[in-house]
Amino acid sequence: MTYRAPISDMLLSLNHGAGLKAAVDAGHYGDFDADIAAAVLEEAGKFATDVLAPLNKIGDEHGIKLEDGKVTTAPGWPDAYKRWTEGGWNAVSGPEDFGGQGLPLAINAACTEIWSAANLAFGLCPLLTASAIEALEAHGSDELKTIYLEKLVSGEWTGTMQLTEPQAGSDVGALRTRAEMQADGTYRIKGTKTFITYGEHDMTDNIVHFVLARLPDAPAGTKGISLFLVPKFMVNADGSLGQRNDIYASGVEHKLGMHASPTCTMTMGDHGGAIGFLIGEENQGMRCMFTMMNQARLGVGLEGVGVADRAYQQALSYAQERKQGRAVGNKGEGSDAIFVHPDVKRMLMRMRAQTAAARTICYATAVAIDVSNRAKDAKVRTDAAARAALLTPIAKGYSTDIGNEVAYLGVQVHGGMGFIEETGAAQHYRDARITAIYEGTNGIQAIDLVTRKLAANGGASVWALLDELSATVKQVKASNDPAFGTTGAKLREALEALTRTSKWLLERVASAPNEALAGATPYLQQFGATVGGCMLAAEALAAKADGTADAARYVSLARFFAENITVQAPSLERTVTESAESVAAADAVLLG
Repeated sequence: MTYRAPISDMLLSLNHGAGLKAAVDAGHYGDFDADIAAAVLEEAGKFATDVLAPLNKIGDEHGIKLEDGKVTTAPGWPDAYKRWTEGGWNAVSGPEDFGGQGLPLAINAACTEIWSAANLAFGLCPLLTASAIEALEAHGSDELKTIYLEKLVSGEWTGTMQLTEPQAGSDVGALRTRAEMQADGTYRIKGTKTFITYGEHDMTDNIVHFVLARLPDAPAGTKGISLFLVPKFMVNADGSLGQRNDIYASGVEHKLGMHASPTCTMTMGDHGGAIGFLIGEENQGMRCMFTMMNQARLGVGLEGVGVADRAYQQALSYAQERKQGRAVGNKGEGSDAIFVHPDVKRMLMRMRAQTAAARTICYATAVAIDVSNRAKDAKVRTDAAARAALLTPIAKGYSTDIGNEVAYLGVQVHGGMGFIEETGAAQHYRDARITAIYEGTNGIQAIDLVTRKLAANGGASVWALLDELSATVKQVKASNDPAFGTTGAKLREALEALTRTSKWLLERVASAPNEALAGATPYLQQFGATVGGCMLAAEALAAKADGTADAARYVSLARFFAENITVQAPSLERTVTESAESVAAADAVLLG
């Protein structure tokens, strides 16, 4: 089956669960017309269904090829990318001064989900270009912006992030790539970078690499890292492409999944060194790179949502077609579709509910980023920036965990056929796995949540968010709708547990850091399950208030999530607060 973007679900999530409508009504989006969201998503969905989704399996089976330093992508890839940029999709949220449409990031976030669902390996390329645009716009010189931004915004050129080296993965401060300033103000860069997504390909004429490197007299660790723009081809004064720069793909990885996305080893310095241009200030590269990484982390969270929704749609279709066994009470002849079996329904509901929760968490992160940039009031912008910072590790970590679980369940629903590549369920499972690893492993996201985001301002951002979620729970209880079941009670218990866990961790971040770190991952899971449950309840309430024809469906979805997933929050509290000693004893078990 092909992919169909769930536009109604996405709009409900965007406007009500994520708070776009409230932000627009408050004037934070200026004269933006929220009605345009539906039109944009409808068109994005059509392009995804007609162009990108049919290439997903082709890309997986064909993969990429590296010959003489050049990467050839799968059949149909360059043409699809050309049609994608001609449709203006790369420029949706790009700056208007450089040819972008200037639409909110929240709208582009929904589009990112669509691209990821239709063709995860394809959607990964523009995701990194978007991050490159943001870094260049925020930190680049006016000259570099003039030369490169318009081409990046249109998608005529793509961008990469180059951090990782063989000895420096998550520990970026250990990188060894060197940069030396030249008499003309440029830099010569020598070194090797690994795991570089779309580091080389045949879909555009030029690739703009953003490379972390160390100057000869730089301080040790992350304080001595600088960021450089290194083009594949130099750009002449008239805008045409000039000489080939000394940066080449010297290898490509053979991976578990994402076969159509080239993951390259990039070598600089075989011919005197790659010419690079400083972005921002010397030794301030990490600050500049984090501008790229934060948006990329949200994008990866949306990849988790996209692959989850694709896996769910396929599993639902298969469950309605595959006949096996009989429904309880069926005394007739022949088998029933496996959809009638309660355990299959349970798996499908878990897939659907978790995908919906992850979607809204990601959209809410995008709305917070928008408000932090667009609101007129300085305090509103500051509070929104803190909200975005708090939600980013949850959006990345929780959503990609869900992408992996939902893809896993998709294989299970297919039974034996899920293990066979023919159905495509296995591809979603393989492709999803990397999302919990790159752009900062989910363990790193949990550490960031506990040590930085929770601790910021004494937890003020957390308490503000929990207060808002508490208001939603009160509305659920006040509705007196029996269709909600025990949703209100379960959400209240989860909020109380999350509050206690947050306070416990705050006390230990400074006084007993190992205890806090031992509970970081279950805390992120608890946070996501609680926030996701409350946001789905808010969407259900909005659907009821608007008289939406299928409001009952959203109520049932919120109830399932609360009674099957959010209900885990109190036990996760105990995991966080009572497991530190058992983690501390790991050495005796693992190394004894």
